Amino acid sequence: MIKKLLIGGAVAAMTLSACAQKPETTDSGFNPDTQRIKSHLFFLADDLLEGRDTGSKGHEMAALYIATEFAKYGLKPAGTDGYVQRVNFRKANLIQESPAFTLTRGGETINFEYPKQYLAGPSLLSTDAKVEGELVFVGYGIVADELDHNDYENMDVDGKIVVTLAGKPGDFPSEEGAHFASGYQKQKYAAERGAIGMITITTPKNEKVRPYQSRLSYIHTPRMAWLNEDGEPANTFAQIKGGAYLSEGAAKTLFDGAEHSLEEVYAELEADKVPKGFELPGTVSLSKQSTHEVVSSPNVVGMLEGSDPTLKNEYVVFSAHSDHIGFAKTVKKDNINNGAMDNASGTSVMLETARLFSEMKEKPKRSILFVSVTGEEKGLLGADYFARNPTVPVTSMVANVNLDMPILTYEFADVIAFGANHSDLQDSVEKAAANADIELSPDPWPEQALFTRSDHYAFVKQGVPAVFMVPGLKSKDPNVDGSKVFGQFLSTHYHKPSDDIHQPFNWNAAETFTKVNAQIGWTLANQEDKPSWNEGDFFGTTFGQ
Repeated sequence: MIKKLLIGGAVAAMTLSACAQKPETTDSGFNPDTQRIKSHLFFLADDLLEGRDTGSKGHEMAALYIATEFAKYGLKPAGTDGYVQRVNFRKANLIQESPAFTLTRGGETINFEYPKQYLAGPSLLSTDAKVEGELVFVGYGIVADELDHNDYENMDVDGKIVVTLAGKPGDFPSEEGAHFASGYQKQKYAAERGAIGMITITTPKNEKVRPYQSRLSYIHTPRMAWLNEDGEPANTFAQIKGGAYLSEGAAKTLFDGAEHSLEEVYAELEADKVPKGFELPGTVSLSKQSTHEVVSSPNVVGMLEGSDPTLKNEYVVFSAHSDHIGFAKTVKKDNINNGAMDNASGTSVMLETARLFSEMKEKPKRSILFVSVTGEEKGLLGADYFARNPTVPVTSMVANVNLDMPILTYEFADVIAFGANHSDLQDSVEKAAANADIELSPDPWPEQALFTRSDHYAFVKQGVPAVFMVPGLKSKDPNVDGSKVFGQFLSTHYHKPSDDIHQPFNWNAAETFTKVNAQIGWTLANQEDKPSWNEGDFFGTTFGQ
């Protein structure tokens, strides 16, 4: 039915488009229509869509709306089925009564209590997961040759369960460190060396940032992964049969009788040292049960063809995620996480940017892809699927501009392009922003490594230079502190039902942000050389070859 509606809606939309007489944009002097942005945002954030959870009917409606808008603008369908690129996911839920964790040492068996002492997420690989083995502490469990760091040096973990510290060494660069310390990379290091399980222990630093107690709110959260052609979940390691996240108390018990106590390990961390690995006494048995189901959710892709006979085969990619997190677990009457700012706002800006380009008399030289991705809230999954299964050659995608959660409640005087410092996109974005009378400011939170934490990073991992665009913290109104506004949103509305259409949107800010992004698209699509990574840049060297 959705497919029929999509085709019918697209045809109707194109008919309406042909009948309507709209002024054409003749140059890069873009004039966004705030009423259109507002209408997009209010529809996408309406209760009718029930929070646009990945795989839900509400998100299907959002995708249909976006595809119909693409058709209205005359964009070419660039999915695998019209505008749609359908993605199948495995969704795993943990059976809460099932986790078991025992430590056998010196003839004594200790049972750890779930979830009071440890956490266990659902398994994407098995509905009945079990692992048993000896323990080896491996520090942070990171291998980073580029930083002369190898926690596995001289360690034998073949057939054993590794025990790792959460996080990364304090002297690691923020963004590079986020790559090396990601859960995927840590499992990869372990699996490559023959480990069969992984236990992560909290640290004093980690407790300050995200206390163990706060993690208990998420024990019912499912895990998802997109399925490859063989029906297997992507980005998983079958060799790692099980794992757990330990509280400090449980971790101390694990280290009892070992070469070094947990207190000694923590003391080394306090002295900014990296603890060396050693064996832990005893054997551990971990087991849990999960339920599996397959859900389907669409990316939506439209293409504006470039005007240059050669450069039209290169693509500037705009991306914005259309999903959110669905219903909140609350007894309050309003339990819909509408996701107005996250990310109906970014999607609406992308839609208006697409319309502006579609109405230009003089089309840009390079083609432009507009990609609405699903599953961002589940781990950047839709973007990862598209970047690894692109509907155009991956080498033809020259740049990605990602729009995620722009805070549009005050008139900003600058923009932030996370990741611009890794490539010559910095110069291009700065030039484009200046055309919209807006400054480009540096990343104000480099320690947060936001460059690795939204959909653009999926493109980076395929070698595509990318930026993550948000309004800056400088306000045109001296009485408004942009940093304070951003902080208030995060503490009050982020991933809550209050992120709805009743927030104090500033439509002048929406207009400005759209204008800036359109200018960026115009600049990238028309500049002589395609963007390139800075010489020696870690991400360019790691992924751009």
